[in-house]
Amino acid sequence: MVTKRASEIPPFIVMDILEKAQEMERSGKDIIHLEVGEPDFDTPECIKEACHRAIRDGKTHYANSLGLIELREAICEHYFTKYGVDISPDRIIVTSGTSPAMFLLFSALVEKGDEVIISDPHYACYPNYISFFEGVPARVNVSEENGFQYTPGSIGERITPKTRGIMINSPSNPTGNLLSAEMMSEIASYDIPVISDEIYHGLVYEGNQEHSILEFTDNAFVLNGFSKAYAMTGWRLGYLIAPKEYIRPMQKIQQNFFISANSFVQWGGIAALREAGNDVVCMKNIFNERRKFIIKRLREIGLGITVEPTGAFYILGNIKAFSTNSYEMAFDILEKAHVGVTPGIDFGKNCEGYLRFSYANSIENIGEGIDRIEKYLKDLA
Repeated sequence: MVTKRASEIPPFIVMDILEKAQEMERSGKDIIHLEVGEPDFDTPECIKEACHRAIRDGKTHYANSLGLIELREAICEHYFTKYGVDISPDRIIVTSGTSPAMFLLFSALVEKGDEVIISDPHYACYPNYISFFEGVPARVNVSEENGFQYTPGSIGERITPKTRGIMINSPSNPTGNLLSAEMMSEIASYDIPVISDEIYHGLVYEGNQEHSILEFTDNAFVLNGFSKAYAMTGWRLGYLIAPKEYIRPMQKIQQNFFISANSFVQWGGIAALREAGNDVVCMKNIFNERRKFIIKRLREIGLGITVEPTGAFYILGNIKAFSTNSYEMAFDILEKAHVGVTPGIDFGKNCEGYLRFSYANSIENIGEGIDRIEKYLKDLA
């Protein structure tokens, strides 16, 4: 008999969309992918070469369960150079992507009935991790008019004696927007552990600056990795920065369930931090051109965008003039227009009436995809 936790966990709808799109492609359909958050760039050469060199040099054995000391030192250097924060390698665990890092974090932080505050909309998997460990996702509705970000006082109203953490994600998936330094300072002032997903750091436009929560408090868990800014999704390399008292408990969980992150891949991570800066700037500039283009085109076809996103590679388009069922509409667009988009409902009830568009695709494909959706909407009308 299948366990309750396995049978009741919701699907990750964007993956359902992607897998349906791939099935259609195998039958000969031409699909434009605006659904999945995966850079279309190749991994920079310096990173690939570092990995090849590690394999050639026989660095293919188990790594320390905390991660290579060389990589953890490079992460410390990165956070000091970029944010001016001083952390030590013994506060870092290297993981096979940020998903295992979340597994370690919530397994060490959440007991049955504990609450973790998250925004709605939010990254689709956050509440599923919390619920998997029998915690309670405490949702705070955020609005399009405020860029889908927390507003002053909104978090304080949701805090209870059971609150074990406050989750933030800036730049955000699915919104592409950033929290201000003032808002992050307020969140840090509650003296509750802040869980900061910083995976989209490095992908910020219009002169804005992302801030690490570690600039405001040490009472924090930082999730980060190499998938997005360095085009390393398939490498599965992430890390978690945590208060020191949590490291040994999480290390034991890592030893039991994951052992360690891939050793030779970690050498690629070192090269990413120390050698791939120019590659990141190049990719970011291209993302920014795509961002400007897709915002313009989505508005032209009648989708609402109140606050222009300036981070990550996502845009939430308001489709309430056309439909109030984003799930049905996303699959209908896939079937009829052959364009993959993600329904807002994947990111929380407060995100119904929106579609998420990823511009991690060429500007030519983005243009073709929006043209197809424009025709779909005209046919729908």
